[in-house]
Amino acid sequence: MMPIGLLTVMLLGVTGIASAQTDPIEGVWFNDKKDAKIKVFKRTDGKFYGQIIWLKEPLKAGKPKLDENNPKSDLQALPIVGTIILKGCEKDGRTYDDGTIYDPENGKTYDCTLKLKGNILSLRGYVGFSWFGRTTEWVRTN
Repeated sequence: MMPIGLLTVMLLGVTGIASAQTDPIEGVWFNDKKDAKIKVFKRTDGKFYGQIIWLKEPLKAGKPKLDENNPKSDLQALPIVGTIILKGCEKDGRTYDDGTIYDPENGKTYDCTLKLKGNILSLRGYVGFSWFGRTTEWVRTN
């Protein structure tokens, strides 16, 4: 029979190991306007995704804001909160490449590259070549 104290230490150690394996970009981020929070997470495919989990103004006319600008008509009736806007980013050393970022304000999707700088996540969205794009910064939050 294993002493309870030893079992507790072992379980805490396993929990600590599991949390230590999270990637530095995983977590919750404010967008550049601080009017949305995006949760960045790693899926089982090893790629990183980001989902809108909070909006400063989540309602329009008393109802949840919808993805009205989405070019896919079947997605226009879905709420913006819950939308996955960052898709398929792969870690490549200190950067995260080969992903896309969706902008619900204009309904467009861009290729993107991410770079972590402390508590700032720098996102470069572009079409075709990264030098034809725009960089925005997200700030880590709770």
